[in-house]
Amino acid sequence: MILKVGQSLASTADATALIVVRAPAGDIALTCGGAEMATGKAGTGDGSAIDPAHRSGTALGKRYVDEETGLEVLCTKGGAGSLAVGDRPLEVKQAKPLPASD
Repeated sequence: MILKVGQSLASTADATALIVVRAPAGDIALTCGGAEMATGKAGTGDGSAIDPAHRSGTALGKRYVDEETGLEVLCTKGGAGSLAVGDRPLEVKQAKPLPASD
């Protein structure tokens, strides 16, 4: 799937919904719970189709990144399935430390 910044994606395995913050240049296979993501604003699955190996979940308001492709997404609705590009799981983006003010 070719992604665009601002595009809404929804899981076909559970209720997870995302917005693309940074899109990679090429075609990627973004999955949630082991199933391909689809264009849309609301997840269509009930959680029963989630692959047990991809069941670590997604959290509302967190940004998930894949450093290799440059992909960054924002979770707008959490779910039981975990995000991955191919077989590589997406990581939660860590906040940058603020500079010392003393």
